Order: sequence, then C-alpha cells, then structure tokens
Amino acid sequence: MNTLTIELPVEGLPSPAELADDFADEARFLLALKLFELGRISSGKAGRLCGMGRVEFLLTASRAGVPVVDLKGDDLAEEFA
Repeated sequence: MNTLTIELPVEGLPSPAELADDFADEARFLLALKLFELGRISSGKAGRLCGMGRVEFLLTASRAGVPVVDLKGDDLAEEFA
C-alpha cells in the first residue's frame, strides 16, 4: 500500500495532554470528510481513506453535519414526485 506522510508543525496541534489516543484516526476521518464535502473524492474513497466502509462513512458524515446527498433541480423534483 502506498502512503502519504504530511508534515505538520507541532505548534499547530493540541497539546499532548489534549490529544486523543486516536488522533491519527480522527485526522484521517476529518480529511476524508472534507475532501468528500468538497466533491474531490467519492464516498467510497472517503470511507477507504479513513478505514470505514462506504455506508458507515456516509452515516458518520451525516451525523457530523455533512450532507451526503446532492440533489438539484430536476433530480430533486423527480425524487419527491
């Protein structure tokens, strides 16, 4: 598996006492969530990025307040017809 390492200044992170044990998992989820929200990656890719299945990611994204459906115009009218 290929990986990407991101360098972050420690000064920009919470203090070690405030970091959760699962900080890396949370950071991966938040990155996946934002990329999905911006339409840069699909929900399936977002789920894989943070170690979840697609459905689990969509449910978690929805609970985080990110819309998981983007219906507009005719698609929206058709959905509620």
